[in-house]
Amino acid sequence: MNIQLTYHRRQTTTSHVGDLLIGSELPVRIQTMANTSTNDIEGSVAQAERCITAGTELLRFTTQGMREVESLALIHKALCCKVPLVADVHFQSDVADAAAKVVEKVRINPGNYIDPARKFKQIDYTEEEYQAELQRLRSRFVQLLNICKEHKTALRIGVNHGSLSDRIMSRYGDTPEGMVESCMEFLRVAVAENFKDIVLSIKASNTRVMVTTVRLLVWQMAEEGMAFPLHLGVTEAGEGEDGRVKSAVGIGALLADGIGDTI
Repeated sequence: MNIQLTYHRRQTTTSHVGDLLIGSELPVRIQTMANTSTNDIEGSVAQAERCITAGTELLRFTTQGMREVESLALIHKALCCKVPLVADVHFQSDVADAAAKVVEKVRINPGNYIDPARKFKQIDYTEEEYQAELQRLRSRFVQLLNICKEHKTALRIGVNHGSLSDRIMSRYGDTPEGMVESCMEFLRVAVAENFKDIVLSIKASNTRVMVTTVRLLVWQMAEEGMAFPLHLGVTEAGEGEDGRVKSAVGIGALLADGIGDTI
């Protein structure tokens, strides 16, 4: 029997995260997220060491506020830093600015970087209001991009199903199309500002939604001449066997498509 495989790795640009390179010409990178309190310096460093020994190439820490940014700087110093660290920031754009000065990568969520997520304070937007909000987003995001350029910090633009902004919800609803547009708004600004060290994630707890949305994002990027690397994950997959099955189904389907540069 003559079996021909059609697998081809999706070709991407290369993003620099400290000394780590991410993209299609390189192995799929392994990362994880610490579950210690970021302000527990000793515990976080100890867990980080165990993760690094187990093969982690990139390590993410929850970064709720400025205190966590200060703690991350101490963790970074204690680790020397053996792998790049990622600050996971929600809701406070000034925290993202500060974190970009102390770690190799900052994760922001478009749904709550500028706008509170899903507060439904405003449901209907006129075209003028919609465009005004986009301009506000651009002005604030460019400030972060300039800090990242200065400090050679990478960005992860991480969209989550269920945390889209009111503005996106008003036009697209809680849909894969809305998730993709939420991501693309930030990417268009980054491209216009010639910022290239970006990794994307676009996650859902429903594996069908997650797979559909990632495929749609890849298509939309190609339509607009972009090819940024992708991190794959099923958000809130759960623990034990259920979590492993959901993650394997969602991540495995996309890897089989040749999509995915970190997991």
